[in-house]
Amino acid sequence: MKYILFNQNQLLPVWAIPFFILALTMTTMNSQAQTLETVRSVDLKKYSGKWYEIASYPQYFQKGCHCTTAEYTLTDKGYVIVENRCNKDSIHGKESYIKGKAFVEEGSSNAKLKVQFFWPFKAKYWIIDLASDYSYAVVSHPNKKYLWILSRTPRMNSSIYQQILSRLEMNGFDLSRIKITTQL
Repeated sequence: MKYILFNQNQLLPVWAIPFFILALTMTTMNSQAQTLETVRSVDLKKYSGKWYEIASYPQYFQKGCHCTTAEYTLTDKGYVIVENRCNKDSIHGKESYIKGKAFVEEGSSNAKLKVQFFWPFKAKYWIIDLASDYSYAVVSHPNKKYLWILSRTPRMNSSIYQQILSRLEMNGFDLSRIKITTQL
């Protein structure tokens, strides 16, 4: 069997190299994921309501979407109803709709949620930037592969948008991946 020197005292079998690289990559990804910080706290009553997607990292499940919105409704059972809508293939295209639930991660002061559209799968939904008046929000995942810039209105002040982009860049987000969402 062939071996390569792993460190001074250990040899690593050649067949184990792909697994070692995978483990190293996952460890690196997890350590990078931990660098993303959320806002300190979120008032879910203020966060509830309709949000317009201003820009995002394009995702396969949003392919062809225009005029994308999300509506959040706080329930008396402690979770949030999530209703996402968009017009497919054009601003006047057929409406696409999906409904799900969001659950607050314990100890996160409502800044970390897990969204579920299909049982039993849940996705992390971290609020990483939020206006004090709840006029805009920025949502991501700890791996930084997902990103949404949301506003209470279909258009955002360009100065505020640029400030958000600057903060995102400082936090290691790839601004070249951001796509502006068409809104009416």
